[in-house]
Amino acid sequence: MDLSGKIDLHMHTTVSDGTDTPQEIAARVREAGIALFSVTDHDAVKAGRIIPPMLAEGDPVFLTGVEFSCRDQEGKYHILGYGYDPDAAPIRKLVESGHRFRIRKLKARLDFLKSKYGFSFPKKEQEELFSLDNPGKPHIANMMVREGYAGTKEEAIRNYINQLRFGDVYFHPEEAIGGILEGGGIPILAHPPFGSGEELIVGEEMDRRLRKLMDMGLQGVEAFYAGFDEKLRKEMLSLAARYDLYVTAGSDYHGKNKTVSLGDTGLGGPDEWPDGLRRFLNDVRKQRGQET
Repeated sequence: MDLSGKIDLHMHTTVSDGTDTPQEIAARVREAGIALFSVTDHDAVKAGRIIPPMLAEGDPVFLTGVEFSCRDQEGKYHILGYGYDPDAAPIRKLVESGHRFRIRKLKARLDFLKSKYGFSFPKKEQEELFSLDNPGKPHIANMMVREGYAGTKEEAIRNYINQLRFGDVYFHPEEAIGGILEGGGIPILAHPPFGSGEELIVGEEMDRRLRKLMDMGLQGVEAFYAGFDEKLRKEMLSLAARYDLYVTAGSDYHGKNKTVSLGDTGLGGPDEWPDGLRRFLNDVRKQRGQET
């Protein structure tokens, strides 16, 4: 298994809030020249069952992935999971809970938009939303744009949808990390400096939060990310080296729902890879019976 090419371990399909189907994203990954990829749909592992049978010898290497939305008393965290068994009971339990959370939030948001702003939507479109695997804010926002309630998806989310806050419809990070570990996976903190809304977590606060999550079993950080500047990237690489953590790289590609391209991670060639990424890739090989 050659993992010396481009790597992108953070992307989304129509199973959550991306615009490419799992079949389409597999084709786009090939076109982008990516050697190793993972689909990390929010609170969902369906793509992890669909994609592997589609791949043949010589195709990009696929790693099972997921992204769980978490919150505790200090704020929000997105926990990525890699290399788990999608049929493991702890993973299935998390996914089922995540879907229930999203349906609760969808209903609350539609009720809020109607009572607060008078926004109503066609019954057929609402039924389609509730039938999705994991409906989220972008789905509602796109519907608002179609109905003329907002000019853009970003405006719909910022000015309207985000005005309703939730406190009890998220996983606690320890719950997500524990479920990933019990399912045979590797828990990684996604885009660590980015918290709730415009919050930016750096310096001593980032160090403290990271140590807290490590006590829960966190094993790595996403240090290469499309939204990072060089300063954020260096800080995360320094923390990963300090605490001997895995390092991963992801674009957070969502198709047409974000202006991010596949493979846009900020990661250079193999000669620039940090030790934390090399260790992660070596353990991926071990999982696949291809230890180097």
